[in-house]
Amino acid sequence: MSEHTTTPRIAMRGISKNYGGVRAIRQADLTVQPGTVHALVGENGAGKSTLIKILAGAEQPDTGTIEFDGKPVSITSTTDAIRLGVQTVYQEPQLFPDLSITENIFVGREIKRGARVDWAAQAAQIQELLDMIGLPQKLATAPVGDLSIAQQQQVSIAKAVAGEASILILDEPSAILTDAEIKVLFSIVRKLTERGVAVIYISHRLDELFEIADTVTVMRDGQTLDTYDIQDLTVTKIAELMVGGILTEQREPRSFHDVAPTLELHNIDVGALLRGINLQIRPGEILGLYGLLGSGVAEIAETVYGMKQPTGGHMLYRGKPMVNKGPAAARRRGITLVPANRSAQGVFSFQSIRFNISIGDLAKLSPLKGWVSKRRERDIALDLIKRLGVKTPNENQPISAMSGGNAQKVVIARQLLSTPKLLVLAEPTQGVDVGAKEEIHRLIGQLAESGTAVLVVTTDLAEVLRISDRVLVVREGSIAAEFGPTATQVDILAAASGAVTTRKAS
Repeated sequence: MSEHTTTPRIAMRGISKNYGGVRAIRQADLTVQPGTVHALVGENGAGKSTLIKILAGAEQPDTGTIEFDGKPVSITSTTDAIRLGVQTVYQEPQLFPDLSITENIFVGREIKRGARVDWAAQAAQIQELLDMIGLPQKLATAPVGDLSIAQQQQVSIAKAVAGEASILILDEPSAILTDAEIKVLFSIVRKLTERGVAVIYISHRLDELFEIADTVTVMRDGQTLDTYDIQDLTVTKIAELMVGGILTEQREPRSFHDVAPTLELHNIDVGALLRGINLQIRPGEILGLYGLLGSGVAEIAETVYGMKQPTGGHMLYRGKPMVNKGPAAARRRGITLVPANRSAQGVFSFQSIRFNISIGDLAKLSPLKGWVSKRRERDIALDLIKRLGVKTPNENQPISAMSGGNAQKVVIARQLLSTPKLLVLAEPTQGVDVGAKEEIHRLIGQLAESGTAVLVVTTDLAEVLRISDRVLVVREGSIAAEFGPTATQVDILAAASGAVTTRKAS
C-alpha cells in the first residue's frame, strides 16, 4: 500500500453513483499526489469511467466528498472541473481536424490584449508547447487532420497544458499507438510530472504501467480495493486483484482434432489492424476470442463475416478457399453474425418479435416467390420463442418493449432460422442481466452440441472461460496466447495485458 505525507492534489472519498437501479460505484476512494503518475485499473464495468466522469464534472456523485489541494470542493459541471485544472485526454483525440494546431489549442480561450488577440503571446506559448511535446515549430499552422493519430494526441496534451492542467486524466492513451509513439507519450508525461502535474493514467495494458506509473489503484465491482506502490506489484498480481484471485471456470475437455475444420484463417492481415492471424474452428466447437478494447478482437469477427477485407493471407471454409465478398456472401455460405451493437445493428426496434425473427430468412417462409406465409411465420416465431425461453406475452410484442436479455435472444433466434454452420457472436451477453446471461450461455452450448461451430468474440473475461472449449487471446492485432478449458482468469488477463506472449497447448 502506498503512503504519502504531502497534501494530495485530489482526494475523493466514499464516492457512490447509481443509474436508476444500477449501482455503478458502490464505495470508491482515489487519492492522487502532485507530480506523480497514478494508474487506475479494473475490468470493464469495474467503475473506472464513472469515477473519472465524476472528477471531470460530467457526472455528480450520490455520496462522497472531494478535496482539491486539501480544500473541500464541489464539482457540479465540467466548467467547475476545468476551473480547478482538471483536463482529460481521451483515446480518440477531441480536436477540430480542419483547424491548425494553434487554433485548436487556443479555441475559446485566446490570449487577448484588450479586445484583440495577442498573436505574439500565442506564438510564444505555442513554441513552448510544441517544444514540450516534441513537435517541430513548422507544424504550428498545419491542419490537425493532416497529423498522425499519435501527433493529434500530443496536441491534445498540449491543449490540456495550455488550459493550466493541474490534474491530467489520460484515458487509454496508448491503445492506438505504436511502441515508438508510446515512448514519446511517456516522455511528455514525465515532463508534466516534473512541473507538478498530477497524472491519472487509465490503461488495460498492464505491462506498460511499470514504465510510467508511480502508484496503482485497483477497482473491482464498483469499489476501490486499495492503492499500491508500483514496485510492490507484478502484472500477474494486478490481474489477480482485478478479478478477485485465481479463478477458474472449468469445462469438460472436448477433443475436435478428428473433425475437419469449418473455418481456417492462415496468416490473415487487415491493414494495420490485424497481423498474421491463424485460427481453426471445427463443427461443434466453441472457440473464444478474448481481447481488451482496441486489441483487434472485434476486427477478427468482422473479417470472418466479410465486413472487413484481408490485405494478406488466405481463408478456407469447409476445406475450400474462401474469398470475402461481404456479409451477404457469408450468409449464403452459412456464416451468421450476432453483432455487439444490438440496438443499432441487431434489431428493428419498433417491429414485432415475429418480424425480427422472420427477416433472417424470408425464403424459408415463402412457398411462392414474393409471398410470405403469415401462418408459417407465426409458427416458426412461436417455436423459437419457446425454445429460447423468450419472455413475452405474444409474438407481436415490439422489440423496443423488451428487456435487453430477451431482445438478445430474439437476435439469436433470427440466426437459428437459417441453421448456421458457423455462428459468430460478438459480445453475446453485453448489457443483459445475470439470469438472461445464463440462458444465453445454455443456448450457445446447445447450438454447439447440434454441430454449429461457434466463434465467441468478447471482452468479458468470465464469459469467455465459462463457455469456450479453447480461448485465443488477442493483443495488439495478433494472437498472443492460446488456452484450454483449465485456464484461469488471471492467465487470460495477463496474456491480454502483455505478460504472456507464447501459446499454451489446449
